[in-house]
Amino acid sequence: MGFMDKIKGLMGQHGDKVQRGLDKAAQTADSKTKGKYSDQIKSGTQKAKEATERLSDNGGPGKSGGEGGSGQGPKGG
Repeated sequence: MGFMDKIKGLMGQHGDKVQRGLDKAAQTADSKTKGKYSDQIKSGTQKAKEATERLSDNGGPGKSGGEGGSGQGPKGG
């Protein structure tokens, strides 16, 4: 389980950078496909962000994980 602990720790420290990277990748993909797959790209990006939030909430000491519980609540958007 050492590998997952390391991933969780890194997500706790750098989750914001991962989130920005996901946004940038989504914008690039949407641009390259000329908006044809915007809904799918948005959905996939949101799911990836939720997964990274769960990892950072579980692994980052000092993180303010205001999501509570398992972090699997509905997100506003």
